[in-house]
Amino acid sequence: MNKTDFSKRIYLGITGGKNIDWQSKLKEINQLGIKEAAVFLERFNKQERDNLRRFLPESSIKKVPLVHLRSDTGKDEVRFFIDNFQTEYFNIHEDHFNLLDQWEGYWDKLYLEMNYDSEIAKNVKVRKIGGFCVDLAHFKSAIARGSDEASYIFSEKDKIKFASNHLGGYSPETKSDLHVIANLKNFDYLATLPKWVFSDVIAIEVDNSIKEQMVFRDYILKLLNGVQ
Repeated sequence: MNKTDFSKRIYLGITGGKNIDWQSKLKEINQLGIKEAAVFLERFNKQERDNLRRFLPESSIKKVPLVHLRSDTGKDEVRFFIDNFQTEYFNIHEDHFNLLDQWEGYWDKLYLEMNYDSEIAKNVKVRKIGGFCVDLAHFKSAIARGSDEASYIFSEKDKIKFASNHLGGYSPETKSDLHVIANLKNFDYLATLPKWVFSDVIAIEVDNSIKEQMVFRDYILKLLNGVQ
């Protein structure tokens, strides 16, 4: 893949925490005939995830490159995305290393997303899994705050696979990530990040509508293609 062609690497995201959130985004996706999108399960409970899984196969979506797991996601759900949507990347958090046994057989498809609180759990062993899913806004926040996570990621950049990214907004005032975007300038931080942190699969993680995400993606593409 041409590393300078971000148009093939940035995916819209199905996000939220209630049925209405994925329903509204899936409705937009179907209306627009979108065939590829990332899915963020982190805030959906089991019932909501089951509902989503019932409707996804009937949607225009043909491929889900990345899925954000949560602590109670079962192997059957992982298998569902692999079998039906060719999913290659599933991201987890640091505290999910206590739960690796429930995803036995899929460790090579798990990728670590880090926070920026300077508290790296001792049982985090990235070499046990596929590698990193670097949340770009978290990474920027960690750099701005001088958090341990930034140093850790820099130290591992030539040793461990950087396979995927989350892409949210960033507030320079609070040095923190944003999941609801009101100003395109909240994406300008992307131009300050090192090139090596950008992976082949970059999933937009904001709670804005799909149509808004498409506007964001156009802005981000101009920004990053200019950088590259």
